[in-house]
Amino acid sequence: MASIAEKDNTQNDSFGTGGELHQEADGKEHEILTTMEGCPISDDQNSLKAGIRGGTLLEDFIFREKIFHFDHERIPERVVHARGYGIHGYFENYECLEDITCADLFQRKGEKTPVFVRFSTVAGNKGSQDLARDVRGFATKFYTKEGNWDLVGNNIPVFFIQDAIKFPDIIHAAKQEPDREFPQAQTAHDNFWDFISLTPESMHMVMWIMSDRAIPRSFRFMEGFGVHTFRFVNKKNESKFVKFHWKPKLGLQSVLWNEALKINGMDPDYHRRDIWESINNGSYPEWELNIQIFDEQIMNSKQFQQEFPFDILDPTKLIPTTLIPLKPIGKLILNRLVNNFFSETEQVAFCTSNIVPGIDFTNDPLLQGRNFSYLDTQLKRLGGPNFTSLPINQPRQCPFNFYRDGHMYMKCPKGRINYEPNSWNKQECEYSCYHINHENKMENPRENKHVGFISASEQMNGNKLRIRSPSFNDYYSQARQFYISQTNIEQQHIINALTFELSKVEKEEIRIRMISHLLNIDNNLAKSVANNLGIFNLPKPIEPKIEINLNLKPDDSLSILKNGPKTFQGRKIGILMTNEFDIKLFNVLKTIIKKEDCIYSLITPTIGGVIGSDGQLYKSDFMINGGPSVVFDAIILMINKKHINSLTEPNKKPYIDDFINDAFAHKKYIGYTIDALSLLKKENVIMDDGMIEINNEQDCNKFIQQCRNVRYWKRV
Repeated sequence: MASIAEKDNTQNDSFGTGGELHQEADGKEHEILTTMEGCPISDDQNSLKAGIRGGTLLEDFIFREKIFHFDHERIPERVVHARGYGIHGYFENYECLEDITCADLFQRKGEKTPVFVRFSTVAGNKGSQDLARDVRGFATKFYTKEGNWDLVGNNIPVFFIQDAIKFPDIIHAAKQEPDREFPQAQTAHDNFWDFISLTPESMHMVMWIMSDRAIPRSFRFMEGFGVHTFRFVNKKNESKFVKFHWKPKLGLQSVLWNEALKINGMDPDYHRRDIWESINNGSYPEWELNIQIFDEQIMNSKQFQQEFPFDILDPTKLIPTTLIPLKPIGKLILNRLVNNFFSETEQVAFCTSNIVPGIDFTNDPLLQGRNFSYLDTQLKRLGGPNFTSLPINQPRQCPFNFYRDGHMYMKCPKGRINYEPNSWNKQECEYSCYHINHENKMENPRENKHVGFISASEQMNGNKLRIRSPSFNDYYSQARQFYISQTNIEQQHIINALTFELSKVEKEEIRIRMISHLLNIDNNLAKSVANNLGIFNLPKPIEPKIEINLNLKPDDSLSILKNGPKTFQGRKIGILMTNEFDIKLFNVLKTIIKKEDCIYSLITPTIGGVIGSDGQLYKSDFMINGGPSVVFDAIILMINKKHINSLTEPNKKPYIDDFINDAFAHKKYIGYTIDALSLLKKENVIMDDGMIEINNEQDCNKFIQQCRNVRYWKRV
């Protein structure tokens, strides 16, 4: 047996590494790996040591550089919207809107503007689950010819607070409690509901987040809103107020709370995976951009004052579409995944202050505060003022300016110019001006009053005051309107959500205070939640600051179920199979599924797949314990009775129980072959019209037609 010293001598190679070099498996020639400074690396598998078993040497600059970079890979995550997912796409304009805005992207019919969209949850940390009950961010960066416009919105059109000075408080209250650092990505705790119960302006938002809007089935099936009132400004410097609405082509859809809990356990990346698979399959998500456009004259009209006695600058309010209809102005199509999550999704910097000529702010106090906060956040998160030079944040046709230096400055301009005005010539400007890939380099850049950004003209006067406008004081009318606009099913979901959240609150005083607010929204809502919580002596309603408007009528646009899909397009069907399944029937079903433009996955007893009635092997997408029915919108049991035992043996029985019973409990449509009846009977499933026997093409068509309803709500 050789000694250690002898091994050291015998194993030394020409590089003196004391170990074998990593060998490429493909046998091809490759570019030489280098350090960040370009030094070729001979061995990336072993650090430099003093002998074969000696300590690592401090002089190993290759190791130190690699570890140094690794140690600094992470940047601070966003305080809010930390968990996000970004997709590239384009916005296509429907018509010229020059009469209401001079924004360049709205001037030419059919013009396509590149966009980057980031969907996110608000309260959870970067590692939280996709299906937490939460607001969803819907932020869109338009790379227009006149700079970047960031429409930084949510999937809910209102917000918790009216003034940005309360933003740290609502986020602190919603996040983990600081002494224990839990619960993560949920508001079912004392701090949140204590704050909410003491902040009546939040009641409208509470109705939205306790509704199914806070647990969307997919990014593809949810709306987006700009939240605030903005301005459109035309070339005559005439301005109108505008609100932005994104409407999904595939309709609205959410999951049930029980589904959300199970999906988070099975696949915490459910929303990310859904949109990844959708785009990879060529099924590109699409939204239509709609606007509500109005002016001072409309606001001051008698009808407006009677039907909408709220302040348009109040971000806790919305303008009913029954009063000011939506006008579609373009469509958004997402069609390209990011090349690198960190470089694009994580480093993208959205700022509400990023606007372009033709779009302007209003005096919404929450928007005014966001305009400061977002820029300040990006400076902290991305390390300095040059974050706009990162490729994902760069404007496509500009900028031209004389900004200089700062942390991570990425340009090397020549010449002496770093100011304006100056009298230097075009050639000097070309080298000194900070520009990005602009082919037509013009003379020295200057401001231009004809095409440059001009703020909308607005007379402003008044004393300096820390005060809330009395026009912001109605906290309950629209909360009530939202609740009465829901179907009975959706109202019950809100009751259930409030019951669950408040049951996690330890302090009884907070629970009772919330019931006092709910009594101002709807008596049945308040009594139902109170009864569920064991509060049988109802408190007095909290005295509203102004009289609650009981004349606001239900608005169908506020309900998910009233705005559901018209097809089953983009949805997913889970097909449970055993050996000797009917291949002819399966081929018919595949054709109908493809025609409907939905997706199917095969679930089998083992991951190896099953043998069809034609003797061929069909590969599985999931084995039964890895493909629960909660991740599908409908299921089909395509079973041969001779092989039912392959699903019901002891190690598989719990999973088949959950697969069938969850689908039934979650009111999903269930297709089944005649041989699957015995399995359904074993599971004690009560047959109803949401259970559809599939034997032929006609049956398959009937099943898909029924699936367009998404759920069989009549099931008890």
